[in-house]
Amino acid sequence: MFYQPKDGHGLPHNPFNAIVTPRPIGWISSRGADGHDNLAPYSFFNAVAYTPPQVMFASTGVKPDRDGTKDSVANIRETGVFCCNIVGYEMRHQMNASSASLPGDVDEFAHAGLEKIACDTIPCARVAGTPAALECRMTQIVQIEGESNFVVFGEVTGVHMRDDCLRDGLFDITRYRPLSRLGYRDYTVIDHLFTLSRPDD
Repeated sequence: MFYQPKDGHGLPHNPFNAIVTPRPIGWISSRGADGHDNLAPYSFFNAVAYTPPQVMFASTGVKPDRDGTKDSVANIRETGVFCCNIVGYEMRHQMNASSASLPGDVDEFAHAGLEKIACDTIPCARVAGTPAALECRMTQIVQIEGESNFVVFGEVTGVHMRDDCLRDGLFDITRYRPLSRLGYRDYTVIDHLFTLSRPDD
């Protein structure tokens, strides 16, 4: 099968998200200028540089009360900071609950039954108990092709790692089983690893 996206795919559901998988989930916490905290999962999320460490996430939706975008991007525009909380399998239901479309003044931490804790380097909350969290200062927000498509870039200013996820000096993801987004309504967890040496090692 071949299709051009501009012409449609003719399938019951869009296959694009199922092709580009698995995708890590950035559970993005932010705080508006009014002090309201927000938490939302984004599967268009990844690390993009080592030095300095930088991450990105993309927001592709819109809320009628947020001037062409969603709460996360609107908050980050106002305050310039955000935190990427890493989702372990044990928090899958809370992550899903935080994806609900809620009014801007509703705290998703409370809605999902999560404890929040203050970040160390930025004025923002993070999810207590996650395996890792990356505190970030926004470097740029880029509007890309398409209505309401924004990519947020941030420099990592603080890194939290749960102590039980460290083993022999390495951050061991099998200790918490990262949750990853697939296509449609599907997710997976990473619990099996293998190693490949680079040709020039």
